[in-house]
Amino acid sequence: MSWRCAAEGRTATAGPALSWGGAPRMSLQTSIVPPPHGRAEQFAAGRRAAAAALAAAGSMKRTVPRAPDGRPLFPQGFTGSISHTDRLALAVVAPGAQAVGVDIEPADITPRTAAFILRDQERHLLLPPLGPYTARDLFAAKEAAFKALNCLGTLGEFLFWQITLSHSGSALSATYRGESVPVRIHSQADHSLAVAVRR
Repeated sequence: MSWRCAAEGRTATAGPALSWGGAPRMSLQTSIVPPPHGRAEQFAAGRRAAAAALAAAGSMKRTVPRAPDGRPLFPQGFTGSISHTDRLALAVVAPGAQAVGVDIEPADITPRTAAFILRDQERHLLLPPLGPYTARDLFAAKEAAFKALNCLGTLGEFLFWQITLSHSGSALSATYRGESVPVRIHSQADHSLAVAVRR
């Protein structure tokens, strides 16, 4: 999956039915955040990405209104999630999924932040030298899982760093209060992308 075309100002697509490392089939679309890169531009870019992801997934409805609590309201049967930086927005739609979460993180995570958001076992087993992930990857994984687990509507209020991450085959497993969701990571030099989909 290349993000080069997105950086050049065109919409990048991972295809209408992306199968990403054994992940459930889903649509992932991106949209550039135009200058001056403020909140309004980020919001609009996120909705453009969501509309494109819905179209690629086969939805006739392409608008994604905002719930009173700020969450995007995707059409019934087309579970989705949106994330953005100040330059790039992306959306994932997984038709028929129970829960979906996506997060993109462009900034490196300081050791102090990593010590706060990651448990001792997560740092020991998932970060080098034993693990393949960066602290930024795991931050994105917890954020994506938080969005997905919040979709379930059964866990009450909690904070993303309370989620526990562990190895689960080719993906991570994110767990909170007995509920879990698989999370897949795509990492590049300038960002980490995490997608959580629960069928």
